[in-house]
Amino acid sequence: MQKHSKLNLFDFTMIVVSLVIGMGIFRTPVNVAKAVPSPLVFFAAWLAGGFIAICGALTYAEIGSRFPVTGGYFRIFSYCYHPSIAFAVNCVILISNAASLAGVALIGAEYIAKVIFPGASNYETIQVVIAIVSISIFYGVNLAGLKMSARTQNVLTLIKIGMVLTLILPLFFAHPAPQPLLDPSVSSGTIGEYLKAFGVGLVAVSFTYGGYQQTINFGSEVRNPNRNIPRGIFIGISIIIVLYLTINYAYYSVIGFQNMKNAQGIAAIMASHVFGNAAGKILSVLLFLSVLAYVNVLLMSNPRVMFAMSEDGVLPAVFRKRNTTTDVMVISLTAFATACVIIVFWAKKFDEILSFSIFLDCFGMALSSGSIFILRKRTAHLDPKSIYTMKLYPLLPIIFILAYVFVGISIFIDKPSTALTGLAVLAVFMIIYFVSHRERRKDITYS
Repeated sequence: MQKHSKLNLFDFTMIVVSLVIGMGIFRTPVNVAKAVPSPLVFFAAWLAGGFIAICGALTYAEIGSRFPVTGGYFRIFSYCYHPSIAFAVNCVILISNAASLAGVALIGAEYIAKVIFPGASNYETIQVVIAIVSISIFYGVNLAGLKMSARTQNVLTLIKIGMVLTLILPLFFAHPAPQPLLDPSVSSGTIGEYLKAFGVGLVAVSFTYGGYQQTINFGSEVRNPNRNIPRGIFIGISIIIVLYLTINYAYYSVIGFQNMKNAQGIAAIMASHVFGNAAGKILSVLLFLSVLAYVNVLLMSNPRVMFAMSEDGVLPAVFRKRNTTTDVMVISLTAFATACVIIVFWAKKFDEILSFSIFLDCFGMALSSGSIFILRKRTAHLDPKSIYTMKLYPLLPIIFILAYVFVGISIFIDKPSTALTGLAVLAVFMIIYFVSHRERRKDITYS
C-alpha cells in the first residue's frame, strides 16, 4: 500500500462515525419507545447502549492495534477460531450488508424522488433508478482510490453530523413543558417484565449503535494503525454517544414520550420546528445525503472482507486482484456493488432482515470481541509501547460479550423463528465451507 493512499486519523474517525450513524437514529427511537413502559427505561436503554459501545470500542481498538490487517473482521475469526466460522459469519454479514445498503438506498431515493419529481405517478420505478444511480456513482468514487473515497466520506459524514445537530435545535426554541421520567399512567410491572422490555428496547438501540466493528477491516490501510485505530474508534464512538443521547433527549422533550410511540417520522416533526413549511423538502435532501454517506462507507468496507477471504483461499483468487495504479480491489468492489444493485429490485422483501441481521451480529460481535483473550496470548511478544492496551481488562470485553448475549437471547425470545433461521443459515455456510474445502484438497491431491 502506498503511503499517500493511507487513511489519517480524521479519515478513520469519520469512517467510524459514518458506519454507525445511518438511518437508525431517525427511526429506531420510536421502536424503543414502543417497547418500553416509561421514559426512564427508554433512556436507560440508550445509556446502556452507549456504555456497551464504549466497552466494544475499547475492545476493538485493542484488537485493531494488535492485529492491523486489511479485512480484519474476517481474519480475526480465522486466526483465533477456525476458517469455517470466519467464512460462515462473514458470508452472512456480506449478504446482510448488501441488503442493508440496497434498502437504505431505496429509502433515500424515496425521500429525494418527491423533491426532484413532484407529482410523478411512477415513484416506485423512479426510486429504483435513483437507488441504482446512487450506488453506481459511489462505485465510481471508490474505483478512483481510497483517498478519493475517504475525502468523499469526510464531506458526507460532516453533513450527516450537521443534520443531527440541526434536529437538536428545537430544544432551544420549543420550550417544552417538563415531563416525568416515570409515567404515572403505566401500571407497575414485575422486574421480569421490565427486564424483558429493556431487552427488546436494547435490540433496536444495539442496531443503532452498531457498525464500528467493521473499522478493523481497514487495518493496514490506516496510517500508523497501532496509534490511529484505537484513537479513531474511541473518538468516533464518543462523538456518536453524545449525539445520540442529545437527539433522543430532544425527541423526548419536543415530541413527548407517549407521542413518540406512534409518531410517523420523528425527524420530520423535529425539522418542522426548525424549517417550518419548507421542512419536508429540506429534510428530504439532508436524509438523502445521509444515505449516500452510508452507501459509500459500505462500498469502502465490505470489499476488504472479500479481499481477505480471497487471500485466505475461501473465495477465488480473482477477488484479491488490485488495480496497479489506484490499489483498488476492483473485482471485490465490483462484485459487492453488483450484489447491491441486484438486491435493490427485491429490497422491499427484506423487512425482516433487521432482527435477522442483529441476531447474527450478536453472534459475530460476541465471538469477534472474545478474540481479544486469544490475541493477548498470541501477541504477548509485542512491545507494549507500540500497541494500545485497554484498562479494566478483562472486565470491559466480558461486559460487551454478555450484553450481546443478552440481546441475542432477547431476539430469540421475541422472534424465535428469526433466530433459528439465522443459526440455520450459519450452519449451511459452514457446511459449504467444509464441502468446498474438501473438494479443493481432493483437487490438489489428484493434481
